[in-house]
Amino acid sequence: MKEKKEALLLRVFIGEKDRDKKTKKLLYKRIVEILKENNIAGATVLRGILGYGASSKIHEFSILSISEDLPVVIEAVDEEDKIKKVIPKIEEILSSGLITTEKVNVVVYVSEN
Repeated sequence: MKEKKEALLLRVFIGEKDRDKKTKKLLYKRIVEILKENNIAGATVLRGILGYGASSKIHEFSILSISEDLPVVIEAVDEEDKIKKVIPKIEEILSSGLITTEKVNVVVYVSEN
């Protein structure tokens, strides 16, 4: 059985070494905790192999020189109002980065068992 609905996709672009200003936890871990605490349907953290941000400094993974600050993207999809409510909580702990949202069509496949 499949269910179709509209939702909002949240993306947070940060560096792998970025930390929460208050708790000093790795920022991507803290963001996932915030998403879970706010009952967001799910979250995924993606680690980039190459990228740059506002500083224009290129961060890349290679065998010879392993960067300790690769680009990281946290993605979450849920109802628009739930995503909009959680964004200010993420902004509170973000010292640098980028947050984007976009409307998406979601098809959820549910087992009939």
